[in-house]
Amino acid sequence: MAPSAMTRWTTSLCEAQPVPYWLDDPGRPRPEPALTGDESCDLLVVGGGYSGLWTALLAKERDPATDVVLVEGREAGWAASGRNGGFCAASLTHGTANGISRWPREIHKLEELGARNLDAIEEAVAHYGIDCDFERTGEIDVATEPYQARELRDWYRELERRGLAGGTEFLDRDAVREQVASPTFEAGLWDRRGVAMVHPAKLAWGLKRACIGLGVRVHEHTPALSLKPYGAGMAVRTPYGRIRARRVALGTNIFPSLVRRVRPYTVPVYDYALMTEPLTDDQLASVGWKNRQGLGDSANQFHYFRLSADNRVLWGGYDAIYPYGGRVRSEYDHRPETYAKLAGHFFTCFPQLEGVRFSHAWGGAIDTCSRFSAFFGTAHQGKVAYAAGYTGLGVGATRFGADVMLDLLSGERTERTELEMVRRKPLPFPPEPFAWTGIALTRWSLARADARGGRRNLWLRAMDRLGLGFDS
Repeated sequence: MAPSAMTRWTTSLCEAQPVPYWLDDPGRPRPEPALTGDESCDLLVVGGGYSGLWTALLAKERDPATDVVLVEGREAGWAASGRNGGFCAASLTHGTANGISRWPREIHKLEELGARNLDAIEEAVAHYGIDCDFERTGEIDVATEPYQARELRDWYRELERRGLAGGTEFLDRDAVREQVASPTFEAGLWDRRGVAMVHPAKLAWGLKRACIGLGVRVHEHTPALSLKPYGAGMAVRTPYGRIRARRVALGTNIFPSLVRRVRPYTVPVYDYALMTEPLTDDQLASVGWKNRQGLGDSANQFHYFRLSADNRVLWGGYDAIYPYGGRVRSEYDHRPETYAKLAGHFFTCFPQLEGVRFSHAWGGAIDTCSRFSAFFGTAHQGKVAYAAGYTGLGVGATRFGADVMLDLLSGERTERTELEMVRRKPLPFPPEPFAWTGIALTRWSLARADARGGRRNLWLRAMDRLGLGFDS
């Protein structure tokens, strides 16, 4: 990379605000008052991200008489739910390939449940009047190398063979560049209905408003400090009071679970993103993108990118940083070297946008598990349920996870609780220093595979045989 190019690209970051674009909104709702004193309820939901908000909302929809309390340590949607890329996917398994590799006998059912779940999210957005820029545009998985184009074509044929290609279209180089103009695109696979674009923070805020409208008592700035049995139910201690509940649903995801034995199943991975200033009409025309799909490239170290409602480009991904010890700390939320790298990649993909500035740059932790998709369970004789491990695809899948938690708490046998995906857990991560060493070696191996035409080394092949994922 020429020094002059690097200087131009890093200059594009000079005015970038170090906050998530979605949360930098003057219309952000005021937080609900913190809990002071003791309360009791039928269902206590811990966590005010998508997982907790959907759980509270669905509990009230199932039975309006259920007394539901939701507590959130800061403000609803402030963490991963409000700072992600805004890709709301139907997939419950972190993509069909991951689902086939892990649950081949269930994949058709999982795809059906995922499609129904995304439809239900769209219906809820309309029913509750949630203004979150919901656009059912689909997503294009793009190849940027000839070997990736061959792999995409082969994968499309495999989807056809399995009867899973409905709504998916293979695009050759000319066809994909007709959709979005980048000299790096070699082919694409367009999932036309399986992904929607949303404003993620507005979705979280709208879900909070809907919960309150149904009678959920929401307390923000109320961290849950401990969870213990109390009579026939459970008790959760907060800084200024205690909540007694018949049942508890935990939607804390990357933050340490109140059920300690769940903690080894997830690790935090830090993801970073940039947002451009709004494109002018001429700049937007130079890119095309008339159908406004979400995009992601096919490399192991991949980028995801999309248009916002006001025609900014969100550009994120590539680096996935695991901090030693798995600590979640605010100082990890910003990484200038990653921002500079992402800016360079952006202008390589879209050289016609040279001169565009970035208005926002941010990062944060997402929870990942060794199978790359959510896992579920109960504790305390079925009085506590949890869901975690969404690995970056929780915008849509958390609604499904909320239904699973409510099924588990009710003791019902449903089509969801009968799934092997729900009944079995992933392998836990090992203690340090083995976790850090293994993840660092995996990241190095994935980068090497990208540089060597996709060829996976001995370490990655061993991880594949163990069923540990690590394919993106």
